[in-house]
Amino acid sequence: MATDYLQSARKQFEYYKQLGDKTLARVPDEKLYWQYNAESNSLATIIKHLSGNMLSRWTDFLTSDGEKEWRQREDEFENNIHSREALMKLWQKGWDCLFNTLNSLTPADLDKTIFIRKEAHTVTEAINRQLAHYPYHIGQMVFIGKMVCDDKWVSLSIPKGDTQTFNEEKFGPP
Repeated sequence: MATDYLQSARKQFEYYKQLGDKTLARVPDEKLYWQYNAESNSLATIIKHLSGNMLSRWTDFLTSDGEKEWRQREDEFENNIHSREALMKLWQKGWDCLFNTLNSLTPADLDKTIFIRKEAHTVTEAINRQLAHYPYHIGQMVFIGKMVCDDKWVSLSIPKGDTQTFNEEKFGPP
């Protein structure tokens, strides 16, 4: 059961990373910094925040608090990285940290206690916490992608109006 959980968690993280990757691939460079208003985040800001969170949470996962002293969370909300290449490196660095740590965990680790901002979590709880946090922001990324691409957006799932065709292909005869 514990091995299944770790495989399932990895599969979920991979799925949400893929949604983010596909969104970023559809968005033109100049739209990476678009914000609906001053209180909203751009795609670049969300990338910085997710990467900062991943690096903090997953570095020394079992042995140090998930909120690292070196993390500059407030800086994550500034649009101060000005190239797609730099943003994509940051995006990948966060995910690499997550997957390297997740791949190192064993079923015996799941009941261990770790801390995030001095709050105790089992490893399972900490993973679940991130499985709620990251999809929340990736959903924002997809929504922003749809807005900035407008009629050029290509659906990441079943396009509107194609449900019946999709279901017929999925459930029809082999």
